[in-house]
Amino acid sequence: MVRIGFGTDSHRFDNSGMKPLVLGGIRVDEKGGLEANSDGDVILHALFNAISQACGGHSLGYYADPLFEKGITDSTEYLKIALGMVKEIGYRVHNIGIMVEAAKPRIPVDRVEEMKRSIASLAGVGDGDVGITFTSGEGLTSFGRGEGVLAQAVVSLLKR
Repeated sequence: MVRIGFGTDSHRFDNSGMKPLVLGGIRVDEKGGLEANSDGDVILHALFNAISQACGGHSLGYYADPLFEKGITDSTEYLKIALGMVKEIGYRVHNIGIMVEAAKPRIPVDRVEEMKRSIASLAGVGDGDVGITFTSGEGLTSFGRGEGVLAQAVVSLLKR
């Protein structure tokens, strides 16, 4: 049996310029981060929502807000909750697809590969089971105009 989930998340850029940019579980830059109570990792947030949806769970805020109140802001810790849901229902992650819309930053291919390895390691799948693509959005949306970053994720789960 297969379950599929779709998730999305977006954040605008932090105007302070003091917050690091974290995407896909890696620090992409020391500045240029996203506004959020957490590290603002929209990729992991969208993936959380996709996994939680596939398991019949809630949106990220339901789980993350209490963690934030305890001082936990690392999105990898949030994602571990969703991955725990997968195990609880007797499934495993099969593959992950992620689409990011942002005019900036331009992420070099080697950093995208690093994101894929990070996500694959967290999810317990092979690097080739994670796809990440980026689009500029051609300036048609606020993300395409460089005001923030949008991430969308789809995940398939297989019965163990």
